[in-house]
Amino acid sequence: MYVIGTAGHVDHGKSTLVRALTGIDPDRLPEEKQRQMTIDLGFAWFTLPSGREVSIVDVPGHERFIKNMLAGIGGIDLALLIVAADEGVMAQTKEHLAVLDLLNLKHAIVVITKIDLVDAETRELAAMEAADAIKGTTIEGAPIVFTSSVTGEGLQALAAAIDRILDTVPQPKNIDRPRLSIDRVFSVKGFGTVVTGTLIDGRLFLKSGGRDSTGFKTCAYTRSANA
Repeated sequence: MYVIGTAGHVDHGKSTLVRALTGIDPDRLPEEKQRQMTIDLGFAWFTLPSGREVSIVDVPGHERFIKNMLAGIGGIDLALLIVAADEGVMAQTKEHLAVLDLLNLKHAIVVITKIDLVDAETRELAAMEAADAIKGTTIEGAPIVFTSSVTGEGLQALAAAIDRILDTVPQPKNIDRPRLSIDRVFSVKGFGTVVTGTLIDGRLFLKSGGRDSTGFKTCAYTRSANA
């Protein structure tokens, strides 16, 4: 399963776009819902028009949570660089873009969000600004898609664009040596320490009744750090 990651300035509609695409709210923490701002990594998944299943890592856009963004963006195959049509390229847009460039990520889509709030000329100006911002980076020339998570405009076009780009991304090889990029570590009452992350190589198995059910880049639960 390919992994898609969001990137972009705070309040530019990253989580809202993920919710519109997948039907899953990536903001799970009470503080996030109260403040209406992503604080920690969020996760969702959906099926593309081709039938290909993909997962999404939603990252916070606020400058204070850049370390959380770094934790989630390292293991992705495709980035969605989110730019709000009513604000254009902002400080964390540039900061997140610099991170993508440093990671040498070559597959991305620039998503102009909130187009329902502006006229056609303003959305085009936002697109021109975004295209200029990615010049000289590893995602220079990335396609630009206009969307509104409120009206649904552009969501099908975005899903189709994701499909087209993933057709050019090679599947990771399974060399029977799983590598899990750690995204979060937390404690759950009655279970102890829980580690979650993005499986960037190999496969993990969820054992149940002595039999294994498997899925590429899926989750695995274990009581040992040596899984």
